[in-house]
Amino acid sequence: MRDMNTVVGTHDILLVTLGTLRYDVAAELMEAGRLPNLARVLPEGRWERRHSPGSFTYAAHAAMFAGFLPTPVEPGAHARPFAARFPGSETTADGTWVFDAPDLPTGLAKAGYHTVCVGGVGSFNKETPLGSALPGLFAESHWSPEFGATCRHSLERQIDQAERVVRDRDEPVFLFVNVSALHQPNWFHLPGGAREDGDTLESHAAALEYVDRHIGRLFALMTRRRPCFTIICSDHGTAYGEGGHTGHRIGHEVVWTVPYAEFVLERAQARPRPQWGRSRAWDRISG
Repeated sequence: MRDMNTVVGTHDILLVTLGTLRYDVAAELMEAGRLPNLARVLPEGRWERRHSPGSFTYAAHAAMFAGFLPTPVEPGAHARPFAARFPGSETTADGTWVFDAPDLPTGLAKAGYHTVCVGGVGSFNKETPLGSALPGLFAESHWSPEFGATCRHSLERQIDQAERVVRDRDEPVFLFVNVSALHQPNWFHLPGGAREDGDTLESHAAALEYVDRHIGRLFALMTRRRPCFTIICSDHGTAYGEGGHTGHRIGHEVVWTVPYAEFVLERAQARPRPQWGRSRAWDRISG
């Protein structure tokens, strides 16, 4: 594990959760060469197989924001990059950055970071008290319907928002992006997909390919000022008929097993800032 005590304060930090992404689909697409942009940055060009700390969005993210990221599947006590200080922790090691706060965003804010949440699925929509709880951990949080799962251009719109937030910041930034594109409905990411066909493993995979086509712009954004320590993972998987199950919040292997990667993106050379298009109302698909 990288010594996070040398990272915090010197690097921007990016946490990207790919909502509902299954490990088997992520690994298959990577091996088939269908994720070229992610392959360039993932260590050895592959996903690590891990177990989620929760079987649905709220539980998984509440755990991750407390420092409990997805756990390696191999037996043993696995040291964590971040950990809240508490006695008796067996997964806090010399390289762990320990924070005296109830959650990671607060801990990083105390260390001088500007903390930003760009939400995606309903647990981050700020339209209800529950949907405001996790975004409320951050100094700045953003959500709009264009960031949600019913928008075919959701990740592009989320990166537009991140660009507006990060571009003029001097202090280190902790940016969290909850990517909604893989969450149902995702049928419209499959070429020729139709609403009546519903969501399938194939449309799930097509949504991940959509993410891969655009994720490089987010990486470029986060390396303009300093190196960026990056974690990209799924919060949990989802079932598409396995054992008669559909969805998540269940104890099925396809839900608990998730892809994970962590790496440092080095600072990029200065380049002209591109101009990206504005959102359009027809980008949204009615649910």
